Order: sequence, then structure tokens, then C-alpha cells
Amino acid sequence: MLGRISTWVPTEHSLSNYRSFAVDKSNFKENTRYTITWRAPDGKMRPANIYVYKMFETAMIARMTDSGGLLHKIAYADVIKIVKEKAVDKENQFSIPAAVLDEKVWKDRSVMERYSSSPHMGK
Repeated sequence: MLGRISTWVPTEHSLSNYRSFAVDKSNFKENTRYTITWRAPDGKMRPANIYVYKMFETAMIARMTDSGGLLHKIAYADVIKIVKEKAVDKENQFSIPAAVLDEKVWKDRSVMERYSSSPHMGK
């Protein structure tokens, strides 16, 4: 006998319980990979794999490693749930110039296209 496939779709009402376990700055670390559920700019909740470069008081700068590789400014309040966390060793960290990660640069933007260099790729 086959099992039933769930067709449950998260809604604002069903996620109200998640908000009681608020995600904040203390739940994240720089140079760490995360799998999260977040509220995208279009208002929909989506899964994402991210690499956190820089953390500010209310938001972080992270690369979406599973789609396009763009840098995003993600507010901690938009993160619904952290599913997985993996620290990145110093020799495997990607680098971006500090000027690109400056808070002043991100004041009026939420997305940036920027390539990083990997220590293993000779770039």
C-alpha cells in the first residue's frame, strides 16, 4: 500500500508558531554555510543554501549558493528556520574585498552580483 503524499503548504497562520522561536544575529556566524527557510522579497517562503560573509546588526550579507550566486542582504527577521549549519575551514573560505562588504555599500541595496575567488581555483 502506498503512503499518502502531503499537500500541506505553509501559510502565515501555520507559521505563526515558528515566529515564537525567533532567529536573530546570535544564531549565525560569518564564513559558515547554512540551509534555511526564509521569506523571499516576493513574500513567499523558500528554502535556500547560503554562505554568510558578513553580519550587521539587523541583517547579513550572504551568497545564495544554490541559485545564481548573487550576494543578498538578508534580514534576520526574514529567516524562518535554520535547517543545517556547516562551518567552513579557513583554507576553504571564499574571499570578497572588505569594501564590498561594508555596511555603507549595502545601505540602499539588497542584491549584488559579485564573484568571489576560491583558494583552490588559483584565482
